Amino acid sequence: MANGIVFSAKDRAEIEQLELSPLGDNEVRGRTIVSLISPGTEFAWLSGDSFPLRPGYAAVFEAQEIGASVTGVATGDHLFCMGPHRSVQQLDFRYVLKVPDNLAPEIAVLTRLAGVSMTTLMSTKARPGDVVVVTGAGPVGLLASQLFQLSGYEVAVVDPDPIRRRQVLGAGIKQVYPAMPFDDPRIAGQAALVVDCSGHEGAVLDGCRITRPHGEVVLVGVPWRRLTDLYAHDVLHAVFNNFVHLRSGWEWEVPILSKSFKWEELLEGYNNQPQSVFSGFAKILHWLADGRICTEGLVRAVSPTDPSSIYADLKARKFDEPFVSIHWNRDS
Repeated sequence: MANGIVFSAKDRAEIEQLELSPLGDNEVRGRTIVSLISPGTEFAWLSGDSFPLRPGYAAVFEAQEIGASVTGVATGDHLFCMGPHRSVQQLDFRYVLKVPDNLAPEIAVLTRLAGVSMTTLMSTKARPGDVVVVTGAGPVGLLASQLFQLSGYEVAVVDPDPIRRRQVLGAGIKQVYPAMPFDDPRIAGQAALVVDCSGHEGAVLDGCRITRPHGEVVLVGVPWRRLTDLYAHDVLHAVFNNFVHLRSGWEWEVPILSKSFKWEELLEGYNNQPQSVFSGFAKILHWLADGRICTEGLVRAVSPTDPSSIYADLKARKFDEPFVSIHWNRDS
């Protein structure tokens, strides 16, 4: 048996007991150490109309049982996965990554949110040294700004929230603004890429207006609901007149797992892709382990015993920390 969080009705989160399925030959199973809340996605589910839902975005667990065909995993390994909020994880071993020995589980699990913008980093036409503007400095935007800076870009971040701006500055990003810096000649008309992590249509319009000609505006943040009275014409006008490449930041644009290069498959028309969601995760895990991504003071640890209070506190913005991790062996 396992315990897990279930959204049983609108704005209602509870703990339920779950039966474990038999362990498959390709599967690994073990106790969850920590799971990570994705506020945007989970609040959209919690306020929706389809229940029950069993949420979860990422987890780190300890390998305890290993299927007969599993390779590269040993009992006791700490493994990162895209797992739900529950006390036991059970997955195909191809969809787990070993956590470096020097990386704490509550930091390793942030890999999932950093991975949201990794696809954009893999696919953008912008090159190191170019100006990149990140709009929205919530959990995804804070990590995105660091990934692009690590990769050699000149990064600026825009967010109206002073707490978030302080966190971005503390992470080593030097150009931080409460509103789009149209009066800064280093950025206005110079940005090769705008990564919108806010899901706010006003930020997207501003992004289309500040890019250089033929610059990209990538929609990483999900537009869960309408936030302004803007018309589509406002965005279309900016896109057309500024020659903007406006596109989705859908993270599954690359394969989940990398595909090897094989001439016979290439000749048959297969799209061999060395980059993948999991190759991005692997890079991020090592950057976290090397201390190249700032996380100090940014993670709030909570217990799963009262999930309703966790989500209520998050909704009321009682946590200053951008990342909230559920520790499954924590009682209070």
